[in-house]
Amino acid sequence: MGNISFDFTGRTAIVTGGARGIGLEIGRTLRASGAAVYLADVDEAAVTAAAGEIGAVGVRADVSDTEDVERVVATAVEETGRLDIVVNNAGLLRDGVLWKTSDADWDLVQQVHLGGAFRLTRAAVPHFRAQGGGRVINVTSYSGLRGNVGQANYSAAKAGIIGFTKTAAKELGRFGVTVNAISPNAETRMIASIPADKLAELAAAIPLGRFGAPQEMCAAVSFLASEEAGYITGVVLPVDGGMSM
Repeated sequence: MGNISFDFTGRTAIVTGGARGIGLEIGRTLRASGAAVYLADVDEAAVTAAAGEIGAVGVRADVSDTEDVERVVATAVEETGRLDIVVNNAGLLRDGVLWKTSDADWDLVQQVHLGGAFRLTRAAVPHFRAQGGGRVINVTSYSGLRGNVGQANYSAAKAGIIGFTKTAAKELGRFGVTVNAISPNAETRMIASIPADKLAELAAAIPLGRFGAPQEMCAAVSFLASEEAGYITGVVLPVDGGMSM
């Protein structure tokens, strides 16, 4: 966990897209810091295994489905009595130049990335209000800031998350809720399909010369979820090796 740690004992967190990659590492870090962690993912077998690995609870949920999202929140609250932190990390890719992108691929990416962040945040708000506070951390992308060829759907969804983060921060601040985002740049399944020569070219364009490890995204999330970050809201924090400069 490095030299920075926070105490989340007595807190409950939900992390979507928690079966692997960044989501799993965020869940691992929060759990190691004392939080009761609920990992949500559409892959039931993978999320069950991941949760067992880190001592969390794994829940099969499709974040594009309102009933699934509300069930995850209800389960966490029923079992722990509270909800303190939500991390909207779930995502997928359906890449293609825009004139070859189907309605289905456009809609699915919006529903999972942007719709998922909306649904979980909305479901958490009544519990945050009752408790007098809460933390929302969304996962956006460099593509949402600058765009990327072949990713009109993904870039639009991630740009939408930035707008959603700032609006939710303005609306929920009165209830003691902070809403922030990170913009990561990590080696995950989403870049695994990139050819090696192209990947090397992309890495060379990063000021630190490499992609980050999923674990390197966690300190930023823990900080934004902490009491120490209670006066920070509406921020998009790049954790990208300087790529977005």
